[in-house]
Amino acid sequence: MPVRSAQLLVIFWLLLSGPPALAVEFSDYSQDVVGTPNHYVVKRGETLIEIARAFDLGYNEIAEANPGDDPFTPKQGAMIRIPLEWVLPDGSRQKGMVINLSEMRLYFFHGPKGRSVSTFPIGIGAEGNETPLGRFTVVRKSANPAWNVPPSIRREKPDLPATVPPGPDNPLGSHAMRLSKGSILIHGTNKPWGVGRKASHGCIRLYPEDITRLYQLVPVGARVTITRQPVKLGVTNGRVFIEVHKGGEVDYLHEAVRLIRARKLLLRIDPAGLFTALREKTGVPTDITLREPQRSTAPR
Repeated sequence: MPVRSAQLLVIFWLLLSGPPALAVEFSDYSQDVVGTPNHYVVKRGETLIEIARAFDLGYNEIAEANPGDDPFTPKQGAMIRIPLEWVLPDGSRQKGMVINLSEMRLYFFHGPKGRSVSTFPIGIGAEGNETPLGRFTVVRKSANPAWNVPPSIRREKPDLPATVPPGPDNPLGSHAMRLSKGSILIHGTNKPWGVGRKASHGCIRLYPEDITRLYQLVPVGARVTITRQPVKLGVTNGRVFIEVHKGGEVDYLHEAVRLIRARKLLLRIDPAGLFTALREKTGVPTDITLREPQRSTAPR
């Protein structure tokens, strides 16, 4: 079945059945933008945090996409944006994992020539315990891991034991993958509300249902690139899209112009659309293609 047809069937099913928990995967993609945006009507008592998890989004993603809605008490019946569309990170056309801290999302490129991509929301290091940038490899995988509490964390929380055994109280969740920088893990969590937030001691957290899938996909030795890309640019079906995320001291215009020039797209950009996207920072791919002047049909 063609990828586009499969996406339409998924969206149709979502509209009928409400928000399920799902993994976001695309096979044999050929464009810079993947996914299909959606909308959802808030039911009584729902929060954006719950809806985000149901659609496999992080808290940051749904909050950025719906700035006018209270994340904890959204209005019943409100139509909210479900941002199930992403510009692929720069430099990702190869096998391996790319983690973009700016959007708090992980991409794993796999399959023949890396032409399939699975993507997951993540939680990352809090201020003072930032997740490090760089290139790493997965050196070890562990199912039902015990947590050997680092001395730095025991100094903060002296009531913690030296080792937390597997189980519901283990912050590593059901699976963990250790990177070549020994203190950094990609793991599950017993605090899913931390996905889409800067709340860890530097490790990368996934929803419990997502770490199981990622653990199956990723082999020991896989390459991992941790980057910071607050602005992403892509071309799909001849249209130019930009995706802008909040956070950090960033010269957004400079970064956008750098990407546009590198792709030689300057003459195809609508300046007004570009400035609007940079100002709003919704984290949603936005079409900034310059409109062609309409030809007059009036008789001469």
